[in-house]
Amino acid sequence: MSGLFIVTGANRGLGRASAEKLLASGKHVVLACRQPEEIKDEFDNQTHAHVLPLDITSDASVKAFAEQIKKLDKPIEALINNAGVFLETSKRTNNHTSLLEADLKLIQQTIDTNTFGIIRVVQALHSLLQKGARIVNVASGMGQLSEMEGGYPGYRLSKTGVNVLTRILADELGERGIIVSSVCPGWVKTDMGGPDANRDIDQGIETIVWLALQIDIESGLFWRDKEVLDW
Repeated sequence: MSGLFIVTGANRGLGRASAEKLLASGKHVVLACRQPEEIKDEFDNQTHAHVLPLDITSDASVKAFAEQIKKLDKPIEALINNAGVFLETSKRTNNHTSLLEADLKLIQQTIDTNTFGIIRVVQALHSLLQKGARIVNVASGMGQLSEMEGGYPGYRLSKTGVNVLTRILADELGERGIIVSSVCPGWVKTDMGGPDANRDIDQGIETIVWLALQIDIESGLFWRDKEVLDW
């Protein structure tokens, strides 16, 4: 029996494109997002699509989402933790993206969404993961310690945290054969990435979807373009 492929932040950008790619291949896909009414009508006629509300910053929302997943009566085959924010734009911060001048509340909000959000979701869903399931955490090269630069401290910290979670989960879920991966999609032309980005959406999701389908790769690695990156 085919399991569920859950994609968080599936209302737009990389999340939506990943969900659509998996649906096109015949997978049962849960499109999870804060405002499901925005996309529900578009997927109502697709029998393998399930659009459900999920706010990864809310304990109550995550708990309710897990209950809805249980009602679907299918194990989770893959979980793509894509939902996230990039709040430190020049418009929001008056060009002050240096750690020396950063808004601590903005950093805290970013980490609560991008890092703690994954913890909430995995804690709620891990018991529903089938043996050999895949967890794909959408990280970023901006969180890569080996090439760390200045600026955007909240986003950088949050995405480094995503990589830490990947390593921890790979160890803790390894006995169940669950493969946990981090992936950098690159700088992609989405609402978050903006029009100046150097990659299109298909390039951005290629490795995300590929990792969600892999059953024979090493767990606990960081990927871009199907190649392993340094941490």
